[in-house]
Amino acid sequence: MKALVVYESHFGNTGRVARAVAAGLRTGAEVEVLDVADAPPVGAVDADLLVIGAPTHVLGLSRPDSRREAMERAGLEEESRPGIREWLEEGGELTVPVAVYDTRTHESKLPGSAARAVVRRLRQLKVPVVAPPEHFAVHGSEGPLAPGEEERATEWGRGLLVLPGA
Repeated sequence: MKALVVYESHFGNTGRVARAVAAGLRTGAEVEVLDVADAPPVGAVDADLLVIGAPTHVLGLSRPDSRREAMERAGLEEESRPGIREWLEEGGELTVPVAVYDTRTHESKLPGSAARAVVRRLRQLKVPVVAPPEHFAVHGSEGPLAPGEEERATEWGRGLLVLPGA
């Protein structure tokens, strides 16, 4: 089995989860982990399973303005880069089974979720989603990850190997 984990991360938390998910997947699959800026076009994904990870911004997927605002709040400068939203919209047919996760602030009771937004988009495109969206908790908007989340991500990745359709 061959798996690809594509993630968007600004403060490193979603990337840490991506690497932990990949560690779990490696117990039964060959895995590549790529920042969305380095990922192949959606239509060129060559894997048996695609895992998509995104940070929750303003109750959903990040946009160029929400990414810029987050970086400004953190006092960081980052060149404009694509996010998962743009990657999914760039075209190409995706037929690979997909699992999706997000990171979101753990202190907030806000209902938004980048993962649910991705799953809605994928279902509209008739892409097979093999698991309910998973959420990993971050302290504040910049992190760190809540205790135990990396371990939970590794277990979630391991569990993806036994799902039907994956």
